[in-house]
Amino acid sequence: MTTTSHRQHLPAPTAQTTAQTTAQLDRDRHPVITTAAGRALAVLRIAYGLTFLWAFFDKLFGLGYATKSGKGWVDGGDVTAGFLKGATGPLDSFYHSLAGDWWVSPLFMIGLAGIGLALTLGVGMRIAAGAGAVLYLLMWSANLPPENNPVLDDHILGAITVIVLALVAAGNLWGLGRWWSGLNPVRRYPWLR
Repeated sequence: MTTTSHRQHLPAPTAQTTAQTTAQLDRDRHPVITTAAGRALAVLRIAYGLTFLWAFFDKLFGLGYATKSGKGWVDGGDVTAGFLKGATGPLDSFYHSLAGDWWVSPLFMIGLAGIGLALTLGVGMRIAAGAGAVLYLLMWSANLPPENNPVLDDHILGAITVIVLALVAAGNLWGLGRWWSGLNPVRRYPWLR
């Protein structure tokens, strides 16, 4: 008894079928994200990125908002000392001990700039989300309990938001996320996405 193989000869994929397959894969990965939702998430990502960049430039130049004029980093000001010295709650002694350490302000400023650029441009979203969530949680833990709620405040909501933005690949729309994900080092090391 012999059996015959019933192989189908499929045509070679065309650019159109490849694009359709890619679009279907995107829908399969994110089935609940409509075009409108994707746009809203892109706007949210850019807005959060700009809040980090604004904080960076205000602290860098002392623009007179959260950082007083003449107290910016370029003026020699310690942009984290006031916040750290004002820490309250169970971790206040830890934060007070960090005030004035040589590495705290540079690390904070690099974090603000890096997170802000990554979110605004839509690149390195996983790293930006992780770093942003850590920064938000550190700022939350510096003043416990929060003023208007026993647990939640805008820092916790910010941490959740940046994580969600990375999970839904919000950098792909109105950002450079797709291009970034196609780079060889990023394809090799997906945590760089």
